[in-house]
Amino acid sequence: MSQEKEDLWTKSKKGKFLTFGMPKFGTSLIMGFADFALLTLYTLAYQLPPVPTTFALGLGKLTIAAAQFGFGWISDAKYTRFGRRKPYLIILSPILGLSFIFLLLPSLLIDITDITALFLWLLIWYQIFNVCYGVTSPYGSWMTEQFIIDDRPKASQYEQLFGMIGTAVISVFSMVVLTASIEDIQANPNIIPSEFLYSVIIFGIIPVVLYYLATFLMPTEPHFKIELNVFQNLKMTLKNKNFILVTLMIGIASLAWTPVGNLILSYIEVVLVFDFMTNIIASAIFVIGILVFLYVWRRLVHKLGKKRSILYVFLIAIVILPFSLLGMIAMDSTLIFGLLFMLGLTGCISGWFLLPPVFFSDITEDDEKTTGELRSGIYKGFPSIFLNIFQFLGLLMVGFLLDLPEINVGTSSFSIGYVIWGPICSLILIVAYLYSRKFIKLDFEWEKNSIKEKEIK
Repeated sequence: MSQEKEDLWTKSKKGKFLTFGMPKFGTSLIMGFADFALLTLYTLAYQLPPVPTTFALGLGKLTIAAAQFGFGWISDAKYTRFGRRKPYLIILSPILGLSFIFLLLPSLLIDITDITALFLWLLIWYQIFNVCYGVTSPYGSWMTEQFIIDDRPKASQYEQLFGMIGTAVISVFSMVVLTASIEDIQANPNIIPSEFLYSVIIFGIIPVVLYYLATFLMPTEPHFKIELNVFQNLKMTLKNKNFILVTLMIGIASLAWTPVGNLILSYIEVVLVFDFMTNIIASAIFVIGILVFLYVWRRLVHKLGKKRSILYVFLIAIVILPFSLLGMIAMDSTLIFGLLFMLGLTGCISGWFLLPPVFFSDITEDDEKTTGELRSGIYKGFPSIFLNIFQFLGLLMVGFLLDLPEINVGTSSFSIGYVIWGPICSLILIVAYLYSRKFIKLDFEWEKNSIKEKEIK
């Protein structure tokens, strides 16, 4: 597509926001399934034991840490005729979609009753999937390079809105289609239910299409000259103390958010025992909650600032998560409790997804004002190291929890880990809250001056 046509589409802010946000829908579909339902698929449907499953998933988090950092770092190095970021979108996104399809449909090529073969399949394809998911670092670098500071919360809102819609779609799919398919897969392990098969193939194709659309519709980022080589860039980045402190905060909090994301579906399926209609109602509330809370958090960022907003996210989650213990009480109906619990977590998760991309974009610009160079790729990619190491630990914790002794609640029997994860995650977020309150800086003087200048104009 010519530069003229690119400009025609993105000359309005809305067009550029939409174009930037679209790929997040595709990556949220596939990563949403990986974080939300892959554990359930492999342990409940394919009958792979929890410990090897969570080990493979945890190892994938270390892989993605290296990939997101590596591709963000390397993409800073050379400015081509297509810019710094677009070549990575073109090359990595097709492999990402294909690996997702193979990851979810092992019975296409192997006998999934062979536990060793199934474990190796999960281990290998999940690593390939996570390597290619590193495309999100070059893509995410555009927030700093193509949007001014006042537009970044809105750019993040569009991105996270598409992301949350993708998460909502995969949540509906997981709670309705996947849960209905689990018994069929258990009964006939090597026969794939048609609705599951076709959905997975479509989900694998969508991110490829959206990344290619973004590649052709988004303008090439400006040519910010970077004088230092990649190793000097890394050294300069590591000297940014506030950046390192914020990155560590993201990691600590992820130790809690990882079990939350991975256990919600299992909690609904095993503890609350939602039926088909209840799952549909829960899915609808999840989608509506996402749309409302994304808007609410964006408004709060402008009113309260980024630091106070993230502290409120932590505080609300700290209060809500221990209510998972109510799953230990036999109820005549779990509907009202389950829906309120999900709605509360949806509000917290929306704020958590919205804010960190804005944090790192603003920290990147703050560094540019100090050093004179815009290193958005490495600032986007480096936090994934901390994030995914802690996610790895979070997944190992999930495996340990699900391997704890069983308890009887009414007519149901399940591991006590299915209910105690809430207060454990709440305790971790208390640490994240206290750390964030004392050590990190998220609102800058130059940002306030920029807002004042805009108000004067």
